[in-house]
This record gives sequence, structure tokens and C-alpha cells, in this order.
Amino acid sequence: MKVTDLWSAAQKPTVSFELFPPRSPKGAEKLEKAIDALADLRPDFVSVTFGAGGSTREGSRQLVEKLKKEKMLEVVAYFAGYGLGPEDITAVLDSYQTLPIENVLVVRGDVPKELEDFKPHPRSFAHASDLIEFIRPRYPFCLGTAGYPEGHIDCESKDKDLEYLRLKVENGAEYIISNYFYDNRYFFDFVQRCRALGIGVPILAGVMPIYSVKMMKMLAGMCGATITDEVRNGIASLPQDDKESLVNFGIEFAASQCTELLRAGVAGLHFYTMDLSESTVGIVNRLRDDGLL
Repeated sequence: MKVTDLWSAAQKPTVSFELFPPRSPKGAEKLEKAIDALADLRPDFVSVTFGAGGSTREGSRQLVEKLKKEKMLEVVAYFAGYGLGPEDITAVLDSYQTLPIENVLVVRGDVPKELEDFKPHPRSFAHASDLIEFIRPRYPFCLGTAGYPEGHIDCESKDKDLEYLRLKVENGAEYIISNYFYDNRYFFDFVQRCRALGIGVPILAGVMPIYSVKMMKMLAGMCGATITDEVRNGIASLPQDDKESLVNFGIEFAASQCTELLRAGVAGLHFYTMDLSESTVGIVNRLRDDGLL
């Protein structure tokens, strides 16, 4: 099924989860437990991240196949094409077709950190919009792209970033999954600006539960998400080094965010699980108990 069919039906907001391939036996064990718990929530789809590096790339495909064939889940396969030439791009996408995968999320991606000698292919594409333009006429995938409510960290301005997003949609992207945010006003403003610019495709809200202070700060620094005073003050009020209290605070905070988003008519919620399940399970069950999903 193409995920755009879910929003065309417009019966209810979608719920989806992001997973990434493990890089160690411990990570694989953690992921296996998370998959079992998250699959029980009957998500509309799950997404799997992708890296240009060889081992990461193969791990992505294996996880896509596992979720698709063993867990019978609808899968959106990421495709991050940083540094890849046309032959590598088509090899990956051809392999997705054989699974078969119908949905692909196209992002630029970053330099593979695990490959010290990695050199971009001379015919690689510099931007996600270029990748989408290359893929669209060659494959029947339902293509999605990423959006940044606070602007992409590498872009000179939010307005310019929005122009690039419009180009991605013009080149063939059919839906947008947003980066996460801790203040819904960023998302509501983002959607409003998208619509004003003529971007009419479904926009999903990215949700990142608070798993630990260290992870929160690291991820926010990497993607440019603002850690609001509400979050900082809420965490400061918790017992020091009490992991359970922090996780519970994260569940409460994200559930409140999601409640407001759902009542405002968001097309869907996309949870960045970090291959963990407790927080996402708690949030989704809370929203379902409240009749919001």
C-alpha cells in the first residue's frame, strides 16, 4: 500500500514509528524487544533509516525485509543518497523493489562517519531535491521527504529552507515527515507557511520522546531542535538522576504535545523511537485511551 492512500481515506490520523538498524549484538537485542512491543500497537507504517556506508546500507535492507516479511508491517524505507553515484542509487532502489517496497523517504543524508576514507562519487547529488528528481521518473515508489519546522541546521534561513522543500515537492515528493520539536507553535507555523507557499501534500508531525538528558542535548544539537524553557524547567524539577521520573516526564510531555496536535487535525504522528519502546507505547496507549487515536 502507498502511504498516501492512508491520508486520502482520511478516517483517522496515522501513527508510525522510526527504527534504525543495530550496530552491535546488544543493539540487535534491544531492537528485537522494541519491534515486538511496537508491532503490538498496530502502526500504520514503520520507517527504517539508511546510511550510505556499506554495512549500514545492508543492515537497513535486512531490517526492512524483516519488518515487511516477518512482522507484516507496511514499511517506508529511507534513502539517504549522500555521496552515492547513479549506479549505487539504482542498485539500492532495485533491491527495494524486489522486497517489494512501495514507499521511500528520500533525504540527503550526511557523511558516513564510520568510513574514514569515504569520498563522494563525482556524479553524486548534492541535495534531496536532486535525488527526488532522479528517482521520480525511474521508479513507481511513493516518495516522501523531510521537513524542518525550525529550518534545516545547514540552511541560511527558514524561508530558504521552505523554498527547497517546495522544490522537493515539485520534483515528486508526495508527503512530508517533519523533524521533531518541543513547542507545537513551531509545527503549526511551519504548516501554515507551507500551505501559503502552495505545498499541499500531507505533513506528519515528528515526535521525539525524552529518553535521557544526554541524548536530548545531543540530538537537539545535531538537528537544530530548540530545547524550550518548559522542557528544561520540567526536567530541573525532577529528582536528580532518577531515570524513571525522567521517562515518565517525557511520556507526559509528549502525550500533551500529541493531544494538541491531534485536536488541531494533524495528518499523523511519526515517533522517533531510537529503537526503544517504553515511551512510545506509553504515549500511544494514553492517546488511544483518551479516544484521540
